[in-house]
Amino acid sequence: MGKINKILIANRGEIAVRIIRTAQKMGIRTVAVFSDSDKDALHVKMADESAYIGKSPSSESYLNADKILEVCRKMHVDAIHPGYGFLSENAVFAQKVIDAGIIFIGPMPKAIKMMGDKLMAKDAVKAYDIPMVPGTPDAISDETDALSISKKIGFPVLIKAAAGGGGKGMRIVEHAGEFFEQLERAVSEAKSAFGNGAVFIEKYVTSPRHVEIQVMADMHGNIVYLFERECSVQRRHQKVVEEAPSAILTPELRAEMGRCAVDVARACHYVGAGTVEFLLDADKNFYFLEMNTRLQVEHPVTEMITGLDLVEEQIKVAQGERLRFAQEDLHINGHAIEMRVYAEDPMNNFLPDIGKLAKYRPPLGNFVRCDSGYSEGMEIPIYYDPMLAKLVVHGVNREEAIEKMIEAIENFRIVGVETTLPFGRFVMKHEAFRSGRYDTHFVAKYFKPELLLSEAEIELAAILAAGQMLKVLNQTPEKFIHKQVSPWVLNRKS
Repeated sequence: MGKINKILIANRGEIAVRIIRTAQKMGIRTVAVFSDSDKDALHVKMADESAYIGKSPSSESYLNADKILEVCRKMHVDAIHPGYGFLSENAVFAQKVIDAGIIFIGPMPKAIKMMGDKLMAKDAVKAYDIPMVPGTPDAISDETDALSISKKIGFPVLIKAAAGGGGKGMRIVEHAGEFFEQLERAVSEAKSAFGNGAVFIEKYVTSPRHVEIQVMADMHGNIVYLFERECSVQRRHQKVVEEAPSAILTPELRAEMGRCAVDVARACHYVGAGTVEFLLDADKNFYFLEMNTRLQVEHPVTEMITGLDLVEEQIKVAQGERLRFAQEDLHINGHAIEMRVYAEDPMNNFLPDIGKLAKYRPPLGNFVRCDSGYSEGMEIPIYYDPMLAKLVVHGVNREEAIEKMIEAIENFRIVGVETTLPFGRFVMKHEAFRSGRYDTHFVAKYFKPELLLSEAEIELAAILAAGQMLKVLNQTPEKFIHKQVSPWVLNRKS
């Protein structure tokens, strides 16, 4: 391995922009790739060079491994950073990159393959005494046996796809009578999403919290954990709000989970940045779920509390450098919260929205960070994930971070599409979140679209009343109204 001089970012949007910024800081040239929809995208404008790789559908562009490698050869690229999503956890792609003599900024293909299959991952970590959710050790091969095992485990149980993630191929079975129907649905969905219908069974943990540990490993056997992220506020099994550290972990529990995460990384000879995911039950028992062999969407909250640039560390490790810090050098500084700002309508079951960003003005301030791949005037393409930005804040403690997030949400001006900003404010103001007593059922338990509407109506009614008062005083209410109404109320499309 040697110094990397030019990186191709095999991705788009905010993560491509984020990688480019770190590469520029390190004096490394960058190559952006783009589809028809992204020809005027921010990451293309920021990179030193760019190359067209195909039509808008990801299958014809960002998932076209051979086309990406062809660009690398033509532009004399030293390394590829896959970001997250697309080809980031594709072991075949990683091997092709290595075979082409290019550095893959990520783990070795064997580790990606091992951790990409949940059953293979569980088998790999058996020797390290890592807590597991009770369930089947192998993929279901006999439906009747699977039902018998489920009865022994005790309902409810969870049927899960062995490959992939994102909640696809996952079904909760409340009782034996619906087992076969839910099994058929899980297998069908897994085949459709991942091309692999293998599923297995786990005991369904009630009131679970989703807590993950960030790890970093070099090629010389050094592995550290960079503390935890709480990711329990989710919709459709996908994260919306993340924070670091967790509101409920004790130092002892954090150290124990960190040790287990390091052992998981050691079990697959991991190199680079990775995340080990755990379920935490109501009694604070934790269970290994899976390992994500890439940079996570929510990595900024870890950066905020550690002061590290994880992309920079990834690049240095990929160059063969040793980690420049040991576990005892790492400390938690304050509290960070991230909200994923999606072009989705929380009033309509979080349905994705598309359109032109007539106004797009992220909040400013020393306490706020906004990672985004969009700017004012851009169109939101229908072909990709609808995330517009990651809004991140840092405070000296959790209470301050929550208040700063509310302020940041209210100062984020977006016109042209519906967004999850009002939902984010709902979360920050809800007692369950503020107290730290929440789990992955937060949305199902507490959120109803009409709660946002009623809050808006109350606010508008108060503003209209104030406007009437000003009219009586022969004053003009427009300025007052603009100042007082929440941006997301003003930003709602008529």
